[in-house]
Amino acid sequence: MRLRHIVAVEDSDEDFDTIQDAASRGQMLHPIVRARSGAECMRLLRSSPGSRDALTMLVLLDLNTPGDDGRDVLRRVRNDEALAALPVVVLSASASPRDLHFCYTHGANAYHVKPVDHALHLKVLQDIFAYWLCSVVLPA
Repeated sequence: MRLRHIVAVEDSDEDFDTIQDAASRGQMLHPIVRARSGAECMRLLRSSPGSRDALTMLVLLDLNTPGDDGRDVLRRVRNDEALAALPVVVLSASASPRDLHFCYTHGANAYHVKPVDHALHLKVLQDIFAYWLCSVVLPA
């Protein structure tokens, strides 16, 4: 059986390396598939034959990516019947109340501001993985 994966929308190599490091430290078995833009994310989410649920279990979404940004992805995911139940966790450098309001208004499941401190960033990511992959029941 193929493990369901996580899609990480992240254009920064350093931030993506941190995501992978946190997953490794947390002994997470689920593969992480990287999308560097919103358009690439949507292609990944729509590329699997049949149901998207068979493959993607969670999206980690950076808001500020080239082209179609995270806001576009969030809107499109929530307006797509096949993707609407997919958990979307925003990871952004922005602490703007406007971004926070936009994301929750448009259906984000959580919003985290990326810590500048690397150790704290790792801890936040490990907590996200523990919560979403161990503590909650995700859509089948």
